[in-house]
Amino acid sequence: MRKHWLLFTQTVTIALALLFIVHTLKPELLPNAARSGVVTLYENAPQTDGGQTQAMGLSAAAQKAMPAVVNVFTSTVIKTPTHPLLDDPRFRFFFGEPEDYEPQNSFSLGSGVIVSPDGYILTNHHVVEAADQIEVALSDGRKAKAHVIGSDPETDLAVIKIELPGNLPAITFGHPERAHVGDMVLAIGNPFGVGQTVTMGIISALKRDHLGLSTFENFIQTDAAINPGNSGGALVDDNGNLIGINSAIYSPNGGSLGIGFAIPVTTAKKTMEQIIQTGSVTRGWIGAGVQELTPELAETFKLGETKGVLITEVIRNSPAAQAGVKTGDILIAIDGQPVGDWSTMLETVSNLPPGKMVMAKLMRDGVAISLQLKIGKRPKPRAQ
Repeated sequence: MRKHWLLFTQTVTIALALLFIVHTLKPELLPNAARSGVVTLYENAPQTDGGQTQAMGLSAAAQKAMPAVVNVFTSTVIKTPTHPLLDDPRFRFFFGEPEDYEPQNSFSLGSGVIVSPDGYILTNHHVVEAADQIEVALSDGRKAKAHVIGSDPETDLAVIKIELPGNLPAITFGHPERAHVGDMVLAIGNPFGVGQTVTMGIISALKRDHLGLSTFENFIQTDAAINPGNSGGALVDDNGNLIGINSAIYSPNGGSLGIGFAIPVTTAKKTMEQIIQTGSVTRGWIGAGVQELTPELAETFKLGETKGVLITEVIRNSPAAQAGVKTGDILIAIDGQPVGDWSTMLETVSNLPPGKMVMAKLMRDGVAISLQLKIGKRPKPRAQ
């Protein structure tokens, strides 16, 4: 008996040691691994063998994700004009001091997703940008005041935080880079303020850009019904893992026509972590305007199969100007990354840290040249 007990304890000890090593060195190998960095996130472990994960079913997926989706209320103070009699001492003598009361209008403007058990919530910038006060309603009926940690109008994302006891039901992050057109998805939010609602659809398209909705666009398009109030809510896969933040719809009348757009969580996560860490988002900038090369332009510049973007503007005293970039140059690559179109160039430059020295490869008058360029800090967008 003693021998069996020793064997059992040794086996348990070895198993715990292996688990500790994997958790420390390779946490991504654990299912739904909790990743601690700037903030604790739950991430679904990707399949490393290329196999497909068995879907848990739409009902189970909804039940898994719904507790993490909240309703975001914004309150605006109504400024009432002061009557001149309120300043008359005789009026105060007979009727007493006026009550210090400012009525408020409460609006259910959108939704949010709890991304950390610490109370961090991801939502849209346009949901909270004009709010004087913010209140969050959880799916279990609890309510809490929230404060804005920071927001980023260029991706239309914001992070707010609530303080409630215990670990909050945080969503599990999925992998939108593994999503395909035709995959089943669920949109969860609070459309029209009627209460938490789940709608079903498929992924209609990936990497939608040039929509004019924000500066950095890489949207997941879905036909799952997204109506006003769904903004900031969750787009989840058929395993209940978050793959996007519902952001906008295409509709002439304000209702869902089956064309909705969600921000991929790969973009949202990078933005969110910077906001939590510093309160804002810092991006690289070179100070050059560009235009995508049409076949006609490529033929004019005799580029052949060379891909790149045409420099149409160089801002005075910008990093590009100081490096010697000129209007009419063709930017082919920067920091070793090819830039075949405008969106790739914008994303590549914005991901570079300000102050970094990089090499820019260009074509000028049919000759390939390289210039050393110091990345600058992207200016904040002007308030509309």
